[in-house]
Amino acid sequence: MKMTFRWYGEKDSIPLEYIKQIPNMSGVVTAVYNTPVGEVWSEEKISHLKSLCVRAGLEMEVIESVPVHEDIKLGKPSRDKLISNYAQTIRNLGKFGIKCICYNFMPVFDWFRTDLCYVHEDGSTSLSYREADFIKLDKHNLRLPGWDESYTPEQLNGLLAEYKGMTHEQLFENLVYFLIGVMPACKETGINMAIHPDDPPWDIFDLPRIVGREEDYDRLFKVVPNPHNGITFCTGSLGAGRFNDLAKMAGKYAKRIYFAHLRQLKFTNDTDFYENGHQTKDGNVDIYAIVKALTEGGFDGYVRPDHGRNIWGEDGKPGYGLYDRALGACYLSGLFEAIEKERIWKN
Repeated sequence: MKMTFRWYGEKDSIPLEYIKQIPNMSGVVTAVYNTPVGEVWSEEKISHLKSLCVRAGLEMEVIESVPVHEDIKLGKPSRDKLISNYAQTIRNLGKFGIKCICYNFMPVFDWFRTDLCYVHEDGSTSLSYREADFIKLDKHNLRLPGWDESYTPEQLNGLLAEYKGMTHEQLFENLVYFLIGVMPACKETGINMAIHPDDPPWDIFDLPRIVGREEDYDRLFKVVPNPHNGITFCTGSLGAGRFNDLAKMAGKYAKRIYFAHLRQLKFTNDTDFYENGHQTKDGNVDIYAIVKALTEGGFDGYVRPDHGRNIWGEDGKPGYGLYDRALGACYLSGLFEAIEKERIWKN
């Protein structure tokens, strides 16, 4: 297991030097943020990004993410050229020691919350979801937390219109087409593709979601059995679906989980939740049981503490402050060490 930390490039308010100071931190998870979706990431930009990490004493072995163009998800004729570009980006990343690419196949929105600043009793803040707030949203005039600058209203409505009538089966077929198209580049470079689950793992705004349940992974691995086709196991996304048994899934897929996002959710009713500190006692996600299942199942991938609270007066990117994620990294490192040592002693 290698502990990592999400870093949003040179515009991130958190310096690499601070990340390096977190105990047991091996590297950062990052991306090239100034190349339009669908275009090839240049070796020059990748080299510059890696040089920043290396100078700070950190590895750069995981990319999150190389976005998948909407035309690929829609199955448009332009997808072949876009998939070719994606494969070339994989080859370029391989030249700089990248081992894993986290990506998603969610139409339009790659995550969704109704509040980015839910206030806890102790004054800390975090991301949250309330079904009642979601129901009030007008899909034709959306103002979404964290998404207001991603599309103009006209662009967003146009994109939603293109997806009208798309079925789960069609989207799944387009995912398979994409994966088959990039697997040769993965074989050449040794890079693993790790699909992030839908967040949340159910349909929103009539858009199909296809990666959020155990049976979804079973089907994907059956259709694309290539070992470079793997999982980003996100406990926050999968945990939002109370139908998922996360510990069971972690153990079952441990050797196909190349990247783990570990975070905590606390439900306030059957549908509503807020994100919290990483410890098991802080929510409904049994982080201990998940780490134990991963370890015993042979997991040997990358981990990062996912969304944390903003604490101690920090005014950072929602979910991505320094302090709570650093605390989470220490907690998770302790769990992995203790469970691994216990396993060794028993044997």
